[in-house]
Amino acid sequence: MQTILITGSSSGIGQATAQYFHEQGWNVVATMREPAESDTVFVTRLDVQDPESITAAVEAGIERFGRIDVLLNNAGYGAYGILEATPIEKIRRQFDVNVIGLLETTKAVLPHFRANGAGTVINVSSIGGRVTFPLGTLYHGSKFAVEGLSEALHYELAGIGVRVKIVEPGFTRTDFAGRSFDFTNDESLTEYQKLVSEFMTSMNVDGDDPSVVAEVIYRAATDGTDQLRYPAGPYAAELLGQRAAADDATFLGGMRQRFGL
Repeated sequence: MQTILITGSSSGIGQATAQYFHEQGWNVVATMREPAESDTVFVTRLDVQDPESITAAVEAGIERFGRIDVLLNNAGYGAYGILEATPIEKIRRQFDVNVIGLLETTKAVLPHFRANGAGTVINVSSIGGRVTFPLGTLYHGSKFAVEGLSEALHYELAGIGVRVKIVEPGFTRTDFAGRSFDFTNDESLTEYQKLVSEFMTSMNVDGDDPSVVAEVIYRAATDGTDQLRYPAGPYAAELLGQRAAADDATFLGGMRQRFGL
């Protein structure tokens, strides 16, 4: 029986993925900052900003199930807003959680994968790792970083038998617009307020169910191929297809028009 370790499992995509892999007969190490009891999966604490908790969670998963076969780096959040108004602490936190924490967790699992000569690292990116929206300087910057580091790692880790995959959800019905969404504004910066209003209106999108993303993650974990990128959901496939088909001037011009710029 194979084992997956998932970060950010308390809700949304992480929770749906933990449930889906359990239903497929996998051992699941569901990690989160504040563990909750579960009758179906093994839950343990992991905060991607706390390196000791990362090491402890990986060790606990191996002790419980004997091995880890797949790491799903799912934990993350979105810092949006006006860069001028954003304190440096929020800037650092965005990259600490979405990039540095992902790298720390991957590093903690790699010795185990290397010893086994096998393993899969799946990084949850976003359409926001290949397409940008206004006021998303920090979030998109962090997800573009996830795309780049994942692509580079797929070369680096192939020699030790480890596959790297990127899953790219579109709008998904999670708490991203709630507790995982950190928006910074300063109404005294009047020049930006029309854009802020347009952006907030654009966030009212009914996205895919997290189970759609969970199924794509499962396919990435089990298809046995070296495919790198997996758009997750029809919206993601459509938008990424449009981006690939258009030059910068055409695509960015359409986005400016959408946001009244």
